Amino acid sequence: MDSHDAELKKELNATLQARRELGDEYESALVDSFLEKVDQRIDGAVERRVRRQMAEQQMVVARGSRGPKPTDSWGERFGFGIVSMVLAIPLSAIGGGLAHLPGLLVAWAGIVGVNAVQAARTNPGLFGGRRHQKSGQNSEWEG
Repeated sequence: MDSHDAELKKELNATLQARRELGDEYESALVDSFLEKVDQRIDGAVERRVRRQMAEQQMVVARGSRGPKPTDSWGERFGFGIVSMVLAIPLSAIGGGLAHLPGLLVAWAGIVGVNAVQAARTNPGLFGGRRHQKSGQNSEWEG
């Protein structure tokens, strides 16, 4: 039990003791007072949590990094590769059976194309080549 819970328990005990001393006519006022204190405690906790989350988001933006995306997981990439290979078997059979070598080449071009698009989506700089350096900075290859 933390200090906030202990304080709340003390408040409840004080409210119950005051009700015993004052009687039933003050019960609604005492209950309202206690609930107001509980509401203030909840509002404070929610406000602290929201401020903390806002600060975390601002830190992510300030660092210039992107938050983790659920679609960038290793499991998705692995699953996509497995599904591609499983589907490659019947696509190869259909393409090769209907149009022989040209059909097989078209089927595999489609499979490679779909995987290339997926790889480019999950790794944005993958097919972009070298990025241009800022002016004034020399690379290791320049003399």
